[in-house]
Amino acid sequence: MIQGAPEGVSAQITRKSASNLALAFILLPPERRVAMSALYAFCRQVDDVADEDSLPVDERRRQLAAWRTDIAAACAGGSPRMEVNRELAPHISTYGLPFGLFDELIRGVEMDLDQTRHETPESLELYCYRVASVVGLLSIEVFGYQDPLCRQYADHLGKALQLTNILRDVGNDAVRGRIYLPLSDLARFRVDPEEILRREWSERFHHLAVEVAGRAKAHYRQAREVLPKSERYNMRTADLMGNVYWHLLRRLEASRFQVLDETPVRLSRLRKLSLVVPALIKARLGIPFADYGC
Repeated sequence: MIQGAPEGVSAQITRKSASNLALAFILLPPERRVAMSALYAFCRQVDDVADEDSLPVDERRRQLAAWRTDIAAACAGGSPRMEVNRELAPHISTYGLPFGLFDELIRGVEMDLDQTRHETPESLELYCYRVASVVGLLSIEVFGYQDPLCRQYADHLGKALQLTNILRDVGNDAVRGRIYLPLSDLARFRVDPEEILRREWSERFHHLAVEVAGRAKAHYRQAREVLPKSERYNMRTADLMGNVYWHLLRRLEASRFQVLDETPVRLSRLRKLSLVVPALIKARLGIPFADYGC
């Protein structure tokens, strides 16, 4: 929030979320931080609609359609009705955020209304693109960049972060009857879906998780390799997110993917600060700080 400005609903949503994504906004100048807060609030709101299991699927679908119509109005220079979209609208104009990406994001969360399983890694990758890479593609427009390779960077980093999230949340998702790990992988490692729903850890599950973690690591490496040196400063916020999630993935590995509890594993506040503070100092000095994918 810009000093002296009243806190809008987007800032309240972002502050209350305590998410790793919002944590990284500290590296942005105030005007871009406000824009990212508004973008984050939109993403949070549509995701919350899809996740509201207490509502019938048809009602959630209707609400998401309303969000799609409203954000389309904002992108067309009209007058959106929803407060989050009204706060986001000027930033859509300033940074040229296209409706096509917002629509793709909503299509991603709509996938959760229609399926609780992904048959193949390819199906899961499409889901990761829509709900995470697309957020990255919107975010880099706010961050500012010149080299189009940044779009490949955002795609790979988004998929890496989402796969890390999926591994962290296996137990929590199982409580809700959801399994995001591809069924073809479950079959290959002889893990019965019912074992996951019962939250039963096994060596077979460990090998399955290692396989999925390997795909996440590949995306972390590709993101790091494709990012031009000339764009490292512009992408410092994304790099901080990458660092935080990379260290979360390494912690999951160290636990041998004991991720079937209902409460997900998280980095402590102190651990996050140990990553954020050096990043803040190095970013100001123009020194690279990201070590994900190494």
